[in-house]
Amino acid sequence: MMQYRTFGKLDWKPSALGFGCMRLPTTDPQDRTTIDEDLATQMVRYAIDHGVNYIDTAYPYHSGESERFVGRVLQDGYREKVRLATKMPMWAVDSKEVLDRILNEQLEKLQTDHIDFYLFHGLRESRWETVQQFDMLKWAEKALADGRIHHLGFSFHDNYDVFKMIIDATDLWTFCQVQYNYVDIHNQAGRQGVQYAASKGLAVVVMEPILGGRLVDPPQPVQDIWDSAPVQRKPADWALQWLWNQPEVSVVLSGMSTMQHVTENVESASNSGVGKLTAEELAIVDRVRAKYEELCPIPCTKCEYCLPCSVELKIPNLFEILNRATMYNKFDEARRRYERMSDAEKANACIQCRECEEKCPQSIPISEWMVVVHDVLSKGVEFDACVTP
Repeated sequence: MMQYRTFGKLDWKPSALGFGCMRLPTTDPQDRTTIDEDLATQMVRYAIDHGVNYIDTAYPYHSGESERFVGRVLQDGYREKVRLATKMPMWAVDSKEVLDRILNEQLEKLQTDHIDFYLFHGLRESRWETVQQFDMLKWAEKALADGRIHHLGFSFHDNYDVFKMIIDATDLWTFCQVQYNYVDIHNQAGRQGVQYAASKGLAVVVMEPILGGRLVDPPQPVQDIWDSAPVQRKPADWALQWLWNQPEVSVVLSGMSTMQHVTENVESASNSGVGKLTAEELAIVDRVRAKYEELCPIPCTKCEYCLPCSVELKIPNLFEILNRATMYNKFDEARRRYERMSDAEKANACIQCRECEEKCPQSIPISEWMVVVHDVLSKGVEFDACVTP
């Protein structure tokens, strides 16, 4: 049976698991706009039928098609069963006038007269300046008053000091959304940010609980640690239970792309609860974190915010090749895969424009890493010999 949690000061109980609509299944792996409507509908409605009551999407997901899909999938009475979250695309805000246009467009795409939980998307210091420049909090007050949005929050990608500053700036926030998992306890807002937000009465919505899938398929040194645990769980379940073990966490979003993801995560959520992990199990997680930090060089979550690249490079794919080669010690295999790529697809096609770096939630120095990726995978340079960014 689905477990329910608290949502800050709000008199409403969210399901432990929320459905994130950023990684829906597609009919064409090369075209993120081609959502597999039939499969995705089965997945979302299965989740809702089994107690999930928080659905999260955003303006840019699936190149704008995610919101349209969510609007369709929540027909037939499903809209009334859930609270719906979507986000203002901060990078598109260049005037006060655009705010109403974007929100009204989202309402139309989602086929609803209100957004339950509305977020300023991907706040960091530079985007907080956008909030101030265009009086977005004053605008949000009006949208709250006229009922188009019911609660205001923000998603976040910066450091703790910026996170605290944003929380303290206004009493309008009901909730925040942060990247948080057992690897990222000191990254971005981190555990300190999660605890601070909760102490101020904000609900905490967690994204990237399994780091874009990186924590699901562990290399052997990590799996060996999991195998030593007194209770055996799948790696994804470990990651989710670690989050649900904490009272500050309100809901954990999972960007599910297969029906198996949905059924397994619903089952995990049904077995979740605050304080369920023992001290021994938490120590196991600490050991796994240390091993991952040792093995994985580039903190890419494959969120694809860096795309489209100005020269059409598949940046997350290039990072994944090097990460997996390093974590699994399979450089020969990675180099053969890289060799089969066209010159236009290889990392040295990067023109060092750095447009992607402003959009990267992880603040990865992408252009510098492109040089490393190419040197390691094309020139046979030993990775340890590289001067990495």
